[in-house]
Amino acid sequence: MNLIERALLPLGRICPALYEFIWFGLKQAWACIFGALLLIGILITRVWYPDIPLARYDALVFYAVAIQVLMLVLKLESWREICVIFLFHLMATAMELFKTSEEIGSWAYPENSFLRIYNVPLFAGFMYSAVGSYMARAWRGFHFHFTEFPPLWLAGAISVLAYLNFFTHHYFPDIRWILIATGAVAFWKTRIHFKPKNRTLKMPLLIGFLLVSLTIFIAENLGTIARAWTYPDQKSGWKPVHFSKLSAWYLLMQLSFVLIYALRQLEAKLGVNGPEKIIPGKAI
Repeated sequence: MNLIERALLPLGRICPALYEFIWFGLKQAWACIFGALLLIGILITRVWYPDIPLARYDALVFYAVAIQVLMLVLKLESWREICVIFLFHLMATAMELFKTSEEIGSWAYPENSFLRIYNVPLFAGFMYSAVGSYMARAWRGFHFHFTEFPPLWLAGAISVLAYLNFFTHHYFPDIRWILIATGAVAFWKTRIHFKPKNRTLKMPLLIGFLLVSLTIFIAENLGTIARAWTYPDQKSGWKPVHFSKLSAWYLLMQLSFVLIYALRQLEAKLGVNGPEKIIPGKAI
């Protein structure tokens, strides 16, 4: 039993509900550790960065890699989770290359750097990897399982279309709200079961999507304050990211969740699951 468990144990006897809530917060913070450390690095280097030949964006690449290596060495993440995170990195880089092209110009990275692919500094992919890291760690820490999960082909089709829509809506009608509505119907009955400490709790998965999307949206505003990247309307000075971006993060969150769910199901069939147990539940 570690120090935190010993300190909180009396509370568990006096007020079990508060005890579970505190453990929920602690595990959420633990799951967010990669993203939180990366955001702290972005903010600190915006406030102060030494006058050295190494560009700030390049320093953030080395910083992100160092965090990832340290988490692996300390066994805070497994090689399986690293593979998931790397997959997020590849998907994100592909989207970044498209979105930052001169033709599209959805956002830009205003500072110079050496470690980049065209207009995309390499540290950018780590911001999406942080989402993958959070999902993998939360999945393991809370022992997720589900009931009334929609058929994987349906959830997968919605997710693939959502990813493609990030590209195609620049040339064809934007169908994000159709995809959000379709996803809402598909996941309406889905419940995510999670265990903060002693009790297994549940909530609608759609609420989980929304809460995590809101958290990412807040982090995005902090990132643009630190000028890690900028949107066209922020060139003359910072202003809050438009609330419509929340819909994009919602779809990305849903896509991320379905991707990891599919990988976990594949692992279960291959018999290589770790301590977390995946229970698909009844399909809609």
